[in-house]
Amino acid sequence: MNTDKKIIIALDGFSSSGKSTMAKALARRIGYRYVDTGAMYRAVTLWAMEHSLVDTGGNVNAEALAEALPSIEIGFTIMPDGTQHTTLGGADVERRIRSMEVSSNVSAVAAIPAVRHALVAMQQAFGKEKGIVMDGRDIGTTVFPDAELKIFLNASAQTRARRRWNELRAKGEEVTFEEVLENVEKRDNIDRTRRESPLRRADDAIDLDNSSMTIEEQDRWLTDRFNETLARL
Repeated sequence: MNTDKKIIIALDGFSSSGKSTMAKALARRIGYRYVDTGAMYRAVTLWAMEHSLVDTGGNVNAEALAEALPSIEIGFTIMPDGTQHTTLGGADVERRIRSMEVSSNVSAVAAIPAVRHALVAMQQAFGKEKGIVMDGRDIGTTVFPDAELKIFLNASAQTRARRRWNELRAKGEEVTFEEVLENVEKRDNIDRTRRESPLRRADDAIDLDNSSMTIEEQDRWLTDRFNETLARL
């Protein structure tokens, strides 16, 4: 096994499938950098909402947003407890980008070609030196098609909505399970059918349905796949 060689690990999948949880944990264990691409799209969505570029019907002023993209500053900062928070213009927006309101608009914003092009370029820059774990919708197909390890996560919409609902309730948000399920199914449809980099499984990705797996079981499974990949190098 070549433990000195750094690789790119791409985790793709549907919303609330556990990508970020698995990716963060793996990155910590193996000493890699973690990049939450979903948070990047959520940050752009929050910016668009705050600048009145998303109307009450969820329609996005794509032209105005495309023009503003160069001035939208997205970053990541490590907190004292070791967690990673997303920043927007230098301000910590981690909690705000996880709101149901942002969730309701993020797929529409992420479907805009100019947004995807800008953020994909940023994501590819992050991975130039390898040694990175990145999760999203198009990491193994568009951002890093040559990634050494690609995982495609899935779980039923009901399971994913239940996870998301529990997360939101833990944060004090008042939302019904039915609202969350509707949002999950809507995002699934937009992600699968958008013209620009639709969500799909890369041909060389390893499938994982984690509907009935514990966090510990997921961690062991992913660590095994990482070690197997290194052993082949």
